Amino acid sequence: MAGMAVEDSSAPRCGISPLQQIMASGTGALLTSLFVTPLDVVKIRLQSQKKPFSKVMSVKSLPRAPPLRHPTWRCFLYCNGLMDHLFVCQHATACSTWYRAPTHFHGTLDAFVKITRYEGLTSLWSGLPPTLVMAVPATIIYFTCYDHLKDFLCYNMGYGGSHIPLVAGALARLGAVTVISPLELIRTKLQSRQLSYMELGACLRSAVSQGGWLSLWKGWGPTVLRDVPFSALYWFNYELVKKQLSDTWGTSETQFVISFTSGALSGAVAAILTLPFDVVKTHRQIELGDMELGASRRKRSSTWGAMRTIKAESGARGLFAGFMPRVIKVAPACAIMISSYEFGKTFFQNRNQEKFQSL
Repeated sequence: MAGMAVEDSSAPRCGISPLQQIMASGTGALLTSLFVTPLDVVKIRLQSQKKPFSKVMSVKSLPRAPPLRHPTWRCFLYCNGLMDHLFVCQHATACSTWYRAPTHFHGTLDAFVKITRYEGLTSLWSGLPPTLVMAVPATIIYFTCYDHLKDFLCYNMGYGGSHIPLVAGALARLGAVTVISPLELIRTKLQSRQLSYMELGACLRSAVSQGGWLSLWKGWGPTVLRDVPFSALYWFNYELVKKQLSDTWGTSETQFVISFTSGALSGAVAAILTLPFDVVKTHRQIELGDMELGASRRKRSSTWGAMRTIKAESGARGLFAGFMPRVIKVAPACAIMISSYEFGKTFFQNRNQEKFQSL
């Protein structure tokens, strides 16, 4: 009884401390980014080859978006496996190594080989450091909140059922997006306008005075519309598939494989079901970037307005553009992230148990 009292008061239900959860989720975020970033760098280089910098501004896996012609600016979305980030290029030579090399690629594998051979292996991770500044904290908030919310609903509130992961996942993602959204807007302003920190402060005060505090959450709506349903579906399916695989295989040696497989399957299902929201988010995020650059003076469209526009221009199929690239990227990213996180939690749980038994 005394041992139970010590366990309940000193550690959460998952058996590890918040600091250990942060370390587990942070490590998973780094590993995911290291794996997925080269895929997106190659994708962006192939896209920029089809649409040269000097001719067209917008680029991403949204071929239905109308190109905006501008001689010196370019806006695109970059993903490190954890978050989408709006990147701005002022000039081809002043951006990043993505646009400096004139190498011609004949496909994905050819791009991997030539980038490694002529530009060095590190070029495959171009743009990773600045995106990690946003992605790692967001991932830590998201995964830590999910575990604590699930434990709170199950143990403190006494709720049960398969809907608990769905609710906890949605709320955790909502919180993470809400916290990170203003920081992402600030990073975009710093990059697009090359402002000093003093100038940035004046810019933000001006934005708040004109549009109120809610103006700092400009990109919040489309991000929430995609990420919250994705997270709810992901965690619901993950816990379900994980339980079924555990009942089938049921050995401690296969826990990593179970987590990896469950994460990949759940990520693929959630990516497919939320694909229309991803297309709309891409459309609106690039639109927001264009407005920040001053390259577009069009009024910002609503989420449903953007969806109607895409459907009118390309039909219902336009809302499912980029189906395979999204699934191919999201499934392994989810698998690596969740299996790394679960492995880290198991490591710390065993370590804490050994320390407790030695007392």
